Amino acid sequence: MRKRFLMAAATAVFLIPSLSCAIAAGPEQPQGEHYRVSEEDRAAFTDARIAALKAGLKLTQAQEKNWPTLETAIREEAKARAARVAEWREKSKDHDGQHNAIDALQARAKGLEARAAELVKLASAAKPLYDSLDDGQKHRFGVLLHTLGGRGHGGHWGHRDGWSK
Repeated sequence: MRKRFLMAAATAVFLIPSLSCAIAAGPEQPQGEHYRVSEEDRAAFTDARIAALKAGLKLTQAQEKNWPTLETAIREEAKARAARVAEWREKSKDHDGQHNAIDALQARAKGLEARAAELVKLASAAKPLYDSLDDGQKHRFGVLLHTLGGRGHGGHWGHRDGWSK
């Protein structure tokens, strides 16, 4: 049963990005419109990513005690990102096609500051668990976190950012 769960979680890790692209490009969408991920979708994708990370790590009983802190941090990061996206969409409606380069730079800087603060929180939450992992788990942690977090919007967690040896 555990093997089936691991296979399902691994499949989810690789299929979720493909499915989200397929949904966005689906024929039911009028041309020029993008699929908007619902809160229910977002929660389901977050649950799947977290389950895949946990399954891939194959935590021991001793390591399990450090898992809830990381899971909470991942969920908070996902909520914060969703809130930033919603805020950005609202603000973009207010501009009516008028763009100010300085305002855009300031907004981008504000977003990067928020993202940096979230990553600091995530790293702090992940450190106790990461420190308890063996070398194989550390490698998987880096790969899985990179895969799960790398959404193409600056989310490059993983081995290139120091998560593994």
